[in-house]
Amino acid sequence: MKFDLSADPFHHLDQLVKEAADHGVKDANAMALATLGDNDMPSVRIVLYKGRIRGGLSFYTNYEGRKGRELDHHPLASVCFFWPALERQLRVEGEVKKLTREESEAYFRTRPRLSQLGAWASRQSEKIADIEELEERLIAVEKKYENQTVPCPPHWGGFHLIPSAFEFWFGRNGRLHERYCYERRGGGWDTFMRSP
Repeated sequence: MKFDLSADPFHHLDQLVKEAADHGVKDANAMALATLGDNDMPSVRIVLYKGRIRGGLSFYTNYEGRKGRELDHHPLASVCFFWPALERQLRVEGEVKKLTREESEAYFRTRPRLSQLGAWASRQSEKIADIEELEERLIAVEKKYENQTVPCPPHWGGFHLIPSAFEFWFGRNGRLHERYCYERRGGGWDTFMRSP
């Protein structure tokens, strides 16, 4: 593809996710999220990008789990999308903020019921004795909300990463990869290429 550095980076983000999905990439919206713990140790895990909200890349989690706590204490993060079959990668860095309660509840209502129940049953990142412990919690939650709408837990919701930098990477033969960069400067973007 011919990359246009004058185009909005969010346009390229949307285009790459769509093209990956169109090519049959499973979980084309999966991104590795890197956060920083209080011990200055970085941690990374996969989350699902759920679209743009107010200029940021949104994702959802348990606020009391490790990533939620880390983002609360260090509200900076980076994400990386990687589509190896297409030889494409996208890195985004920036500040992370919680979504509004209304935004989190609206998305929660779209989740499958089992995922809604799981948000109540799982005490994310806490130690458990075995899988049976989690299954017992799920059974209890299923009984509690039998024949009812499952409400969004107060400890569950969304974040959005507000980009300060994008890097779009396209693989080429001989490791002569193309790297197109956007860095936030005032109200706009400074754009350039990096050597592979």
